[in-house]
Amino acid sequence: MTTVDTLVTDTRPNSELTREEIIARNLRAVEAHFHNENPDDVDKAIALYTDDIIWEAPSRGMVYTDPAEVRSAYMDIFKTLVYDKTIALRRFATEEFVFDDQIAHVTVVGDKMPNLPFPIGTKMSVRLVHMFQMRDGKIAREIAHEQWRELGAPNDHDSIPDDAIIEEFDSVVGKHAPNA
Repeated sequence: MTTVDTLVTDTRPNSELTREEIIARNLRAVEAHFHNENPDDVDKAIALYTDDIIWEAPSRGMVYTDPAEVRSAYMDIFKTLVYDKTIALRRFATEEFVFDDQIAHVTVVGDKMPNLPFPIGTKMSVRLVHMFQMRDGKIAREIAHEQWRELGAPNDHDSIPDDAIIEEFDSVVGKHAPNA
């Protein structure tokens, strides 16, 4: 996989790339972003944002417009959720957007995420649909549509494609999925 450092230094504007190169770079940037969404590497994930980032979680009514605010929100997520499993359903891109659809099985272990609709101890199945708007290989807008459901509840029902990628993680407080 391309490293985050390589992606950050690839500052060529889209106008210098082919359509295929732009799409490939956008997919690599989002992959690196997800890979670094963990307490130890979150600054590498944030380095893939533009300076004028807009980060939204509409189901919780949250909008952040500053990389420092986004970092703080991520740290609160890490203090609130432990990832047990992720199921990557699909990801595709255009020259301007990357769409990612996944399911995360998480355990609520804290109370730092604003407007999280379930209490500590709840096992969740969260459908996470991300839309990333890209600009010259960086993320200018991230919208994380979070559909919170208790694991095993009647509304915890999804159509999982045969080629879905499933990763399981140790359920230990402080352990976070590298691709979540």
